Amino acid sequence: MFNTTVLDTTTVHQVTDSINSSSSNIPPCPKNDAFKYPLYSTVFSIVFVVGLITNVVAMYIFTCTLKLRNETTTYMMNLVVSDLLFVFTLPLRVFYFINQHWPFGSMLCKVSVSLFYTNMYGSILFLTCISVDRFLAIVHPFRSRTLRTKRNAKIVCMAVWVLVLSGSLPTGFLLDTTSTSNENKTNCFENFSSKQWKSHLSKVVIFIETVGFIIPLLLNVCCSIMVLQTLRRPQTVSRGGKLNKTKILRMIIVHLSIFCFCFIPYNVNLIFYSLVRTKTLGGCSVESVVRTIYPIALCIAVSNCCFDPIVYYFTSETIQNSIKRKNTVTRSDVKFSEALQSETSSNLQCSLRNLKAKVFHNESSV
Repeated sequence: MFNTTVLDTTTVHQVTDSINSSSSNIPPCPKNDAFKYPLYSTVFSIVFVVGLITNVVAMYIFTCTLKLRNETTTYMMNLVVSDLLFVFTLPLRVFYFINQHWPFGSMLCKVSVSLFYTNMYGSILFLTCISVDRFLAIVHPFRSRTLRTKRNAKIVCMAVWVLVLSGSLPTGFLLDTTSTSNENKTNCFENFSSKQWKSHLSKVVIFIETVGFIIPLLLNVCCSIMVLQTLRRPQTVSRGGKLNKTKILRMIIVHLSIFCFCFIPYNVNLIFYSLVRTKTLGGCSVESVVRTIYPIALCIAVSNCCFDPIVYYFTSETIQNSIKRKNTVTRSDVKFSEALQSETSSNLQCSLRNLKAKVFHNESSV
């Protein structure tokens, strides 16, 4: 009986080993994503220039010209910081995608990966905070008085940063640079083995997709629907009086459009990408489609740094008034300068005419 058990166990191990060896002999699917390197370098360069300019301008408005700050502007300010932290790492990524080599060391690779996830899921969560804040202001304008304070907004922002960093820092620092055996090149952001995906990367994807995407997406959609239902009522008031329904409708459309355009393609594709890399989803045709879509979806997600300032403008009436006030002051300064120049030139012409008249009178009297 004992010998039979040993024989059966040995047979099972032999069968398992033969299955593993046969599966390992299956050739990998051919990769057709070489187009991603010129795509990344081009898009990331544009995002760096546009994102840096627009977010620096937004930072200037928030810190220098904006006199009245509320809960919404607190969330926006943190969104600007999140965008700028990621934008500053884009030149390193552009260099890598052009040369397909990472010479900056393992630590900068980890930091760059961490800041990418910090920006993406920080942006998602701060946009969700803005959506929830708008929901409270419109649907529950009086009951939310004690909730919608600048102090509570700062506490929420601190909680978002703790949540995002607790997910992004371990993600970035779990990953390391990889080297190709046949070439003297170091890879960052890519070329991780199926073993790495099965061991911890798949678990990371489940966490960030649930906490950083699915829950915020549901909150954004639900809050927007309830705000729209409230706006359909004939008499809708807020703490400040009657609401401008057209303006709020425009806010919701812009907000949801940017959220869906930037984040849904990447996060949906990331789920399929992790299933492909862990061999949960098989087939070369499926892998080819997922690998082709992934770089495009990533570029769209990165572009959120450029679109966030649009959210700032359409979401905050305080910012609109600040910009309009700035433009009004500038135009009045120009008009005053032109009037001063006109008055000065007319006085000068008058003086010249008087001088000519005196000279002519003196000459005629001689």
